[in-house]
Amino acid sequence: MATQSNLLSQDELTALTEGIKDGLIEVDTGYNTQARVSKHDLTSEDSSLGVNVSSIDMINERFIRMFRFGLLEVLRTSPRVNPTRVQIVKYGDYLKELKPPLAVNLVRMNPLRGFSVVIIDPNVVFSSLDSFFGGYGKGVEELPPGRLFTPTENRIIKLILDVFFRSLQDAWGPLMPLQCEHVSSEINPQFAQIADENDLVVLSRFDSYASGSGGKGFMDLVYPYSSLKPVRDLLRSRVQSGDGNEESDKKWRGDLAIAVGDSRLDLQVVMGHIKTTLHHLQTMKEGDLLYFKKPELAQMIANGVPSFGVSVGARGSQVAVRMERQIVPGQI
Repeated sequence: MATQSNLLSQDELTALTEGIKDGLIEVDTGYNTQARVSKHDLTSEDSSLGVNVSSIDMINERFIRMFRFGLLEVLRTSPRVNPTRVQIVKYGDYLKELKPPLAVNLVRMNPLRGFSVVIIDPNVVFSSLDSFFGGYGKGVEELPPGRLFTPTENRIIKLILDVFFRSLQDAWGPLMPLQCEHVSSEINPQFAQIADENDLVVLSRFDSYASGSGGKGFMDLVYPYSSLKPVRDLLRSRVQSGDGNEESDKKWRGDLAIAVGDSRLDLQVVMGHIKTTLHHLQTMKEGDLLYFKKPELAQMIANGVPSFGVSVGARGSQVAVRMERQIVPGQI
């Protein structure tokens, strides 16, 4: 007994095709015909899982302040270091933009998971080297891809990394204790496999400009995105700059108070105010009198701001005022 097939015959398929072409058979009559879809790679990570990039920006700002002071102390140079906006990119896309030779340093940042990488442009290395030996921070032209760093250049790289790690640890300090450990060095970033090509990384780039006539370079700090996931709650809580009782903060406040104390001010003593008209003022002549009610205290005005109520008198042959009470702005 032959079984009945549910498949359309060739004649039925041909008739169906002709009907669609001729418009006799309606199409697009199903549900959700206007729905739009977007491509999604199931193998890629989702950057919307909560890493607060603005907190990384704040850490970088704090890092730069300490990093510049550290370089001035160690390398006798203070380059301008400017951060760019923190980016979340695929590691493979980031590597495509880099050309060796570079000072590529694999770093373990405990307690963050995995490895991070610090990449230093040769221009930064050579301008620091030139400044260290008394030059003007001159950079370097393009180097051959396989060119290795000399022992002297590696020594400069190590000094830069020491300051870099110390500043980074201090910058993370208000958020969590961080310990940087140098693992290995390369000249080709392709050998620094801290993540797969499709994995996301958090890129912090610092543009460096030598203080003299040197060139422009960059330093990159790259965290694997997965290493920041466990601390995303801490990053959401933002970064505090300190409780104000740190020794550096106390010294800064003291230096600021001294600097402000040397500021010059113009002081005026106002006995009273008179309301009149422009016509009356224009018709006045020598010998005319103006009457006003003398207030209990005159006002001492500093740079246009009422500051003290004062009594006007004399001390010896000098006209003088005595401070009676302070005037609080907004409560005059």
